[in-house]
Amino acid sequence: MEAKKPHQPAGRTGKKVDLKIFSRIFAYVKPYKGKFFAAVLITLSLSALAIARPLLIQKTIDKYIVAKDADMLLNMILLLVGILVFEALLQYMNIVITSLLGQNIIRDMRKEIYSHIINLRTRYFDHTPIGMLVTRAVSDIEALSDVFSQGFIVIAGDVVTLIVFVVAMLLVNWQFALVVLTTVPLLLIATNFFKRGVKTTFNDVRNAVAALNTFVQEHIQGMKIVQVFNREEKEFEKFKEINNKHRDANIRSIWYYSIFFPVVEILSSLAIGLLIWYAGARIGEITISPGEITFFIMLTNMLFRPIRMLADRLNTLQMGLVSAERVFKVLDTNEQINDVGNLESSSLNGKIEFKDVWFAYNDEDYVLKNISFSLNAGETVALVGATGSGKTSITNLLPRFYEHNKGSILIDGEEISNYKLNNLRENIGIVLQDVFLYSDSILNNITLNNPEITKEQVITAAKAVGAHDFIMNMPDGYNYNVKERGATLSAGQRQLISFIRAYVHNPALLILDEATSSIDTATEILIQKATDTLTKGRTSIIVAHRLATIQKADRVIVLEKGEIVEQGSIQELLGKNGHFKKLYDLQFKEEIRKTA
Repeated sequence: MEAKKPHQPAGRTGKKVDLKIFSRIFAYVKPYKGKFFAAVLITLSLSALAIARPLLIQKTIDKYIVAKDADMLLNMILLLVGILVFEALLQYMNIVITSLLGQNIIRDMRKEIYSHIINLRTRYFDHTPIGMLVTRAVSDIEALSDVFSQGFIVIAGDVVTLIVFVVAMLLVNWQFALVVLTTVPLLLIATNFFKRGVKTTFNDVRNAVAALNTFVQEHIQGMKIVQVFNREEKEFEKFKEINNKHRDANIRSIWYYSIFFPVVEILSSLAIGLLIWYAGARIGEITISPGEITFFIMLTNMLFRPIRMLADRLNTLQMGLVSAERVFKVLDTNEQINDVGNLESSSLNGKIEFKDVWFAYNDEDYVLKNISFSLNAGETVALVGATGSGKTSITNLLPRFYEHNKGSILIDGEEISNYKLNNLRENIGIVLQDVFLYSDSILNNITLNNPEITKEQVITAAKAVGAHDFIMNMPDGYNYNVKERGATLSAGQRQLISFIRAYVHNPALLILDEATSSIDTATEILIQKATDTLTKGRTSIIVAHRLATIQKADRVIVLEKGEIVEQGSIQELLGKNGHFKKLYDLQFKEEIRKTA
């Protein structure tokens, strides 16, 4: 696979990158073009209407208040109220439409990124913190909502409003207009300083949020380790350090806001002061009407407000672009399994062949070397060996959680890559030592919300596996919520549920990975019966440390440092007085003595 070019650091994107990201964001608008153009039209209408009130107030003062025309004054007041009501209605519609637009787009993006994440290969999750992915899929995408509700549509409206205001001021009195505009360069300098500063601090905030999410997620999941090794104080110190960085980044951004907004107010007041000073100095030379002065005072305040908001909204837009870049970086991750197979089978026969298979998790640091063995349909093979010998790696290759580097893996005579990935995995049942259960009912953890599996089928499977009695002893039976990761169940109970899960899905191939390595003897007897039930008539690969698990295996494969060193029946291997005999003497003879 071709190496990807490194991304620019978030928050330091150049104009070309910004435009590219902007165009990608805009592509999500296409399904909602109606809402988008409606929002643009309303925003531009509000910009045009903004000048109406100052002009009407100027006319009211000069023509009707000075002339004491009460009737026309009342009419003008009613007209102003009507315009205000109309503006309020347009603002309401604008907020609703832009919010709907933003929420629809982030919903679509969140669906896309989640769909992308669940199709990434296992290798990607080995080196990517889960907290970082949570931040990308939740917080970063949420920030994109403001791009539409407070971003480029509103920015376009602010720019139009500024143009309208400046043109109107020049048309009414170009001299007054120039006096007011003398403070604008200072405002632009302050705006640029604010925008650049907040952009940097926002990037720091996003990094701190990702670090917090990652730290909290990992340490809550591993809380038992933290507590067993008395690491509470040390880990809390680390948390405080990360939390302080998050606080400091936010305070820096607040500092920029606390400086910028008062500066804008000072410059606005300075512009009005200059206007009044200029008008007073020229009062004997030019004719100045009360309405005109009022118009310029009103418009000066209204002029500085969109400039101030424009800086904030440009920053919001930039924040959205930074978040979008992070999201697109995940979406651009080319770590999907190459699912180009077209073979499909409702039920595989189950013949498995490994031919000269080599596999490495990282580059060429091979953990499996020249692995070759075959397994006929319906046979059971046991993989034994020391920790790190490659047993689990073999079981990870069969359902294509990882891709082997060299050699061939065949099922029913076909390369596993020739099968459609979904179809391949539908035909493989896996029972792991570390059983994952969702915070849901026992029933839903077994069926995985597959509507084709009925409760009656689940009950039949539970009885066959020997787990029906313990489930019925739970407060709500099959509707009992096992909580996160099955925390309310014992290791053996979780294991039995995973056996039922595999049984009801009726796979052609079965993988049992250390399924009895961490349970008590009584539960092991139940699981051994469940194993016998599951493996009957199915091609099975069992990774085990206990002799009881492999006694009924047709063949045993002994692995050492990623290579097959022996294979054969238990009796054949014991007769060779080799690696298996050593493992037997070290681990299995004691079990025989205890159970004799």
